[in-house]
Amino acid sequence: MRFTKITVALAAAGSAVAQRPTNTSICDYYTTALFKNNTAGNQYTLLTALVNTVVIGNYTQPNVGVAVPGILAKGTFNGSEVNLLPYFDGTLNSTNRGGTSGVSVNFLDGGGAEPLKNNKPANDDKSNQYFLLTHLYEFFGSLLGCSMQGMTGFAAYNGDPSMFKVHRFMNLDPNQLGYFVQQVALAGASFGVANEDLEGVGKALNQLFGLRCAPPVEVIKPQGPQLQAICIQQSCPLSPDAVCNQYEAPISSASSTATTGPTATGTAPTSTVSTAGAAAAGWGVAAAAVGVAALLL
Repeated sequence: MRFTKITVALAAAGSAVAQRPTNTSICDYYTTALFKNNTAGNQYTLLTALVNTVVIGNYTQPNVGVAVPGILAKGTFNGSEVNLLPYFDGTLNSTNRGGTSGVSVNFLDGGGAEPLKNNKPANDDKSNQYFLLTHLYEFFGSLLGCSMQGMTGFAAYNGDPSMFKVHRFMNLDPNQLGYFVQQVALAGASFGVANEDLEGVGKALNQLFGLRCAPPVEVIKPQGPQLQAICIQQSCPLSPDAVCNQYEAPISSASSTATTGPTATGTAPTSTVSTAGAAAAGWGVAAAAVGVAALLL
């Protein structure tokens, strides 16, 4: 099914969004509403459309009328200019490949935006782009509570469980993370997601990934509690349960030559708030993490 038909269905189903049962995940609800059959393949199709929209912006016509620039486009947040593209095109040494400093990786080497416009992750299955986008689909699926994930047609996510480790050399600030969260919200809105759900996701995203030195949280079961904070600059709000001593500051970063990682100390126990806000909003087990998925390596 082409995604143009998906957006038409979403627009037509707009009145049903507010009636979604609280015990039904976003993934299962929308898959059923749009495809009638809640299968692994249909869930994967839905997640592909959503993630691709987050990355490159609107590419389905018609849509419900919400403009989505996408995270690869320059923008502003709280009056500050934001440009996330250098984190994807290899301009910055921002990728964690297991060493003590970031390395440059081009994640647009599989055709860039064109295959995404054609509802694919990349033009081949060997590129960094294919690796990134397929991981995004899987990560989103887990976080949005896709009940059929892991079956034929939609693989389970088995990537790095710690988003801090994945993103530590990006050295993101509040405006960069805020812009990304905004694009996730716009993408959801463009697919007809209810405002209440979007607000819940935004709050959960900030709590889970936007608080410097946040305690370990289990995002995807059964990977266990891991450090998840992505906003690590000193300008990022400090978690009330800060455990900065558990965060290893990056030796080098993508945004500056100086180390600006966590410096305060704390000994708070493992957090248990990872799913509450998102689940209340109906975004699955830990859907707060959907925003960070688009930066996942």
